[in-house]
Amino acid sequence: MSVLEVLKERGYIAQMTHEEEIEKLLEKEKITFYIGFDPTADSLHVGHLIQIMTMAHMQRAGHRPIVLLGGGTALIGDPSGRTDMRKMLTKEEIDRNAEAFKKQMERFIDFSEGKAIMENNAKWLLGLNYIEFLRDIGVHFTVNRMLEAEAFKTRMERGLTFLEFNYMLMQAYDFLELYRRYGCVMQMGGNDQWSNIIAGVELIRKKEGKQAYGMTFVLLTTSEGKKMGKTEKGAIWLDPKKTSPYEFYQYWRNIGDNDVEKALALLTFLPMDEVRRLGRLRDKEINEAKKVLAFEVTKLVHGEEEALKAQKAAEALFEGGGEIEHVPSIEVSQDIIGRKIVDVLFEAKVIPSKSEGRRLIQQGGLYINDKRVENVDECIKEEMIKENAILVRKGKKEYHRLLVKE
Repeated sequence: MSVLEVLKERGYIAQMTHEEEIEKLLEKEKITFYIGFDPTADSLHVGHLIQIMTMAHMQRAGHRPIVLLGGGTALIGDPSGRTDMRKMLTKEEIDRNAEAFKKQMERFIDFSEGKAIMENNAKWLLGLNYIEFLRDIGVHFTVNRMLEAEAFKTRMERGLTFLEFNYMLMQAYDFLELYRRYGCVMQMGGNDQWSNIIAGVELIRKKEGKQAYGMTFVLLTTSEGKKMGKTEKGAIWLDPKKTSPYEFYQYWRNIGDNDVEKALALLTFLPMDEVRRLGRLRDKEINEAKKVLAFEVTKLVHGEEEALKAQKAAEALFEGGGEIEHVPSIEVSQDIIGRKIVDVLFEAKVIPSKSEGRRLIQQGGLYINDKRVENVDECIKEEMIKENAILVRKGKKEYHRLLVKE
């Protein structure tokens, strides 16, 4: 089976610029392709997994990925898929974030011996002469055509800065540079990048007289159309310091029944026969599919050891076996005795705010050692500390351990 058939069967592809040509190209040649990542945070998150998995599938089929870090474009901000302008970062912040990205991607992609390349568009964008850029690149773009792009339409009512208007030109220029430097003939990205990708394909045709290609992927959404990887705390990060492996595992363990098969296809390397078998399970049996999903995705992101720890912690809490020490733990001092539970949990970052804690108690959703907290003013008592720890549960499924320092 060709890599394009694999990507289609697993449900990755949203759009392609030249489907028949791409099919022949990927079967007959080993190509260089790229996907861009703006290093605007110090970690990748679940939303990036589609792009990373696609690169991994392509590399396994013998093609060479370029991970293009937007060190130059991150100084401006991409309006695609947003209704507001992105925060501008310093060069030092961008470099630090880029280093973190590479570390996380190395679990999926082999960067050794030139099998994959990590490049930074700051290399060519920061040294550009503006007048030359306008004469050489800007002349190939019409404002009328650019304004038709979905990325700009959503911003027109609020106001689109000229700074952001340049983004499409720069991304197209990135593709041209990568074509010239590495023979890169395809750009891939999320479906919100379609307009920018087409701009690059057309620029290569106009400047080099050569054919380039574009492909976009589906966005990672639930069956209700909401973005996957979002919780009340915010994004689910790939950095274990920002989202613990246990929390990461639990997110996938608790996704909706209708989303299991899609997530297994997109976010694991399990054979599709197995994905479909697990996807057909119903009622209580679907929990087995969710356990497989949670373990496989956690293993890919955090390694097998952390996935096993998270699995054991979940078993300890929900099935009465396994090891409770793998539950996310927060150290607290002994002076918590006599203080309000809400204050202690807020300081330990178990709850996002004290008002949220009070609301949780009023709705009957907060438990200490599996006993429901009834009063918003209830305090920590000495007898709540068992083996130097307090087990806190929010709702049905979110557990934390407070480790009381002696």
